[in-house]
Amino acid sequence: MLFNSFEFLIFLPIVFFIYWFVLGRKLHLQNIFLLIASYVFYGWWDWRFLSLIAMSTVVDYFVGIKIASLINDKKRKYWLFVSVVFNLGLLAFFKYFNFFIDSWVDLLHNVGYEVKSVWTLKIVLPVGISFYTFQTMSYTIDIYRNKLQPTKDFIAFAAFVSFFPQLVAGPIERATNLVPQFLSERKFSAKNISYGFKLILWGFFMKLVVADRAGVYVDTVYGNIENHEGLTFIMATIFLAFQIYGDFAGYSLIAIGTAKWFGFDLMTNFRRPYFSKSVSEFWNRWHISLSTWFRDYVYIPLGGNRVSRSRWLLNLFITFVVSGLWHGANWTFVIWGALNGIYLIAEVLIKRKTKFRLLALAYTFVVINFSWIFFRSSSVSEAFSIIKAILTSPG
Repeated sequence: MLFNSFEFLIFLPIVFFIYWFVLGRKLHLQNIFLLIASYVFYGWWDWRFLSLIAMSTVVDYFVGIKIASLINDKKRKYWLFVSVVFNLGLLAFFKYFNFFIDSWVDLLHNVGYEVKSVWTLKIVLPVGISFYTFQTMSYTIDIYRNKLQPTKDFIAFAAFVSFFPQLVAGPIERATNLVPQFLSERKFSAKNISYGFKLILWGFFMKLVVADRAGVYVDTVYGNIENHEGLTFIMATIFLAFQIYGDFAGYSLIAIGTAKWFGFDLMTNFRRPYFSKSVSEFWNRWHISLSTWFRDYVYIPLGGNRVSRSRWLLNLFITFVVSGLWHGANWTFVIWGALNGIYLIAEVLIKRKTKFRLLALAYTFVVINFSWIFFRSSSVSEAFSIIKAILTSPG
């Protein structure tokens, strides 16, 4: 079920009414109802994918309890390994199986070996799997790090994993923030309802008016690159910047506002990123829940900046390449991530900051837009064709 669908406009008020005015303040019943509503919301696409959320929920619930009960660090690592392998295994199979098969075939072709028949699966990517697998992994990792005690309330934990406002497009919530909210009494607040309604309206404006309208032009140009030239691609890429922002930030605002209606506080996900004066500042403002997830669970475990200078720069690069692969099973996303890693490395090496704010804003906007070309293109060759057109035929 999409936020911008007729079904959701019916679904949301019904769930809201039952949650507050039928169940009242009965916390356990509210959690059960939110769990059922979330499964209905997610199962609207394909009920078969509910089994994946259910399995991830069961595995991480029991693994979390097991890790907390152990003292031996080796055994704790073993159970953490079970959680990480299970969740990443689900993600890898459904999102990357055919990508790796096709990449291997292409590699063999490039070295002169032709594969006559390729066995691949027609795998449908479950909506939101990239989000809820990361969310449940952070739960077990935080328990392992002794930042969180596991909950014995299975219903509350299952509702946390499948909480419908942020299930499909984030924010990717930390268990340390969201799980305690499922264990605490929620009170009806007219102020929260009003504020949430404003966020929802603004989110719909960004999605329907900004993103979808800009997308018409972007899709027209990027969907038919043979018939367009440099200036058109430049304009389409600028429109693309606002389409992506309107999509991601709009959905996040709808999610945050909807959660407010049910008494939950989700983290802020975007803070005017295109007003950033550097790429590092941009990534402190853009998709904050995801960028901080990669910081805490990939970048810091690699050593962060507490290592040699060369290793620190490598850690930055690896983190962004992995982030790019997370966004999609295509080499275009890997290059997009690598580009942003290179931008950050360049900023670390140069260390020069201009006193002219507008120049810094323009620089950041231009290099981020350049990387969006790879993010939007369907193939690497298509991206380079667009770049070539911009550089050779500006119009």
